[in-house]
Amino acid sequence: MTAIERSRTVAVVGAGTMGQGIAQVALLAGHRVLIYDINAVLAADAVGFVQDRVDRMAAKGRLDRAEAEDAIGRIGSAAELSGLAGAALVVEAVVEDVTVKRALFAALEEVVSPDALLATNTSSLSVTELAAGLSHPGRFLGLHFFNPAPLLPLVEVVSGFATDPDAAGRAYATVLGWGKTPVRCADTPGFIVNRIARPFYAEAFAVYEEQGADPATIDAVLRESGGFKMGPFALTDLIGQDVNEAVTRSVWESFFRSPKFTPSLAQRRLVQSGRLGRKSGHGWYPYGPDAKVPAPHTAGPEDAPAKVTVVGDLGPAAALLDLLEEAGIEVVATEHGGPYIQLPGEGQLVLADGKTAIEFADVVYFDLAFDYRDAARIALSVSEDTSERTLSEAVGLFQKLGKKVSVIGDVPGMIVARTVAMLIDLTADAVARAVAGAEDIDTAMRLGVNYPMGPAEWHDRLGRDWAYDLLHHLDERCPGGRYAPSLALYKLGYAAGDETDGDGTDGTDGTDGTDGTDEAYEAGETE
Repeated sequence: MTAIERSRTVAVVGAGTMGQGIAQVALLAGHRVLIYDINAVLAADAVGFVQDRVDRMAAKGRLDRAEAEDAIGRIGSAAELSGLAGAALVVEAVVEDVTVKRALFAALEEVVSPDALLATNTSSLSVTELAAGLSHPGRFLGLHFFNPAPLLPLVEVVSGFATDPDAAGRAYATVLGWGKTPVRCADTPGFIVNRIARPFYAEAFAVYEEQGADPATIDAVLRESGGFKMGPFALTDLIGQDVNEAVTRSVWESFFRSPKFTPSLAQRRLVQSGRLGRKSGHGWYPYGPDAKVPAPHTAGPEDAPAKVTVVGDLGPAAALLDLLEEAGIEVVATEHGGPYIQLPGEGQLVLADGKTAIEFADVVYFDLAFDYRDAARIALSVSEDTSERTLSEAVGLFQKLGKKVSVIGDVPGMIVARTVAMLIDLTADAVARAVAGAEDIDTAMRLGVNYPMGPAEWHDRLGRDWAYDLLHHLDERCPGGRYAPSLALYKLGYAAGDETDGDGTDGTDGTDGTDGTDEAYEAGETE
């Protein structure tokens, strides 16, 4: 599909930070740009702000001086909406209010030419609903830029129910030509990023509510073991608890209060108390010159076992075998049974699988890591039945590998593992429902929220049945639908004919059978 010609004008309605950023992107791509705002003074100021930023880019050598001067001369403001008549594309970035936006686009239809594209930058409203009542809804779509627009590459190109495929294709080609990375998305609550990202916050808050660990420890585990740039508690403090909770609540309501997206009561209480994060001086953490930053729980030094037995294939944790041997720990491997690491005191070290330690005689669970070699911290989960010797040996083993160790409560799925499994499940479901392709979702999550790996890539890396099995076990222990694996995830893991024991598992329980039952920009956040 052909992109909008550089000779054509791009208009931006809304003179705030996002509007200015979108205007700057289009301007530096070579278009003439007009900014309109109901407040003409704000529109004129926005033009000046963009011109100043372009000038500073030239002063710092990031832009040729002649190109900067040319760009500065191509941007202006429109005093009336009618001044946008010649625009080939109008991008709206005004207040998130359906009534306001629909009235604006109805007025724009009376002004622009029949071939002009109309786009909303909404992050939470339905593109289909905003197009309702337009005479030509086929040319209407969403272009969701991420803040700050000049720096973050991702743009979600959202097709509403009535969007013409040619219009979406032209918008996609245009954004691609601007040097951005567009991804295609159907009109669904939260689009890609704000839909798929919910478990990153929700599972951390759930572990906290279950008294599994404190915010500082959960954040540290997700950063130093999971490979995420920021932990969810620090990130939501940066975003604003009110903003983050509003997005979560909006997605939940839009999905008819699906348990998959249930908001956190603990976060609700935080908002009700006025502890909104950095902007209020206190959120999950305190802020200010005298604030004491809480430290994550880190276990004291313990002696490492001299020898362990690795039973079965450790799957996602297989890299531990080389690390153990490199650390001077003798490893005896046996192919049958498991998978687990047998410790000298007869206790077992088991990768998080959605079950609880209390179910077994003497077990320590360890969490998933993005890269066990590079991980700086590992979380361990124990119950009151776990012996002191087993815990001591487990802590010492990971310390011998150069890791800090955080011991958390007996939480099924732990922290990183349950978060990643939920991300994979929502991605599989979104792909099956034609919300977006797996590759576009992976791209969106890497670029939009700076994840270390896209969920579909994670699924391929961890094994096609890993997420399904973990969620299946979690759903048994935490019934209600939140952790019920989607049909799409089931098909990915099992429709190819794997042999199972009929309950979605491979007949093993991860042990020997002794159980009694069986910063916002840097982080990429945009909310």
